[in-house]
Amino acid sequence: MSEQEITPEVFRHLVELAALDPDEEEAAYLRRELNAQLKAIRELEAIQVPPDTPITSHGVPYTADSRAPLRDDRHQPSGLADDILAQAPEVEARYVVVPDIPREALT
Repeated sequence: MSEQEITPEVFRHLVELAALDPDEEEAAYLRRELNAQLKAIRELEAIQVPPDTPITSHGVPYTADSRAPLRDDRHQPSGLADDILAQAPEVEARYVVVPDIPREALT
């Protein structure tokens, strides 16, 4: 087991924070998948990139000629706010009240 691997203890803590309730088989599968993703990320981090490589935010450069023009932002109320708020279990001053998320430090 790698020291960078998500341990069963850390996984149980993450499951609790996410308010999930997987059975043993699902939990084992999810933990394996998370560890596989972390391994892939570590492999990508290990790739040597020359310092003069330009930064790119997208694999295909978009120029003004090749992209659609930006649209104007317009406020368009849907008229559904009251219907949406009526479905919430608790509302205060037209805001949906959500429960506080308990936090604890990982040790």
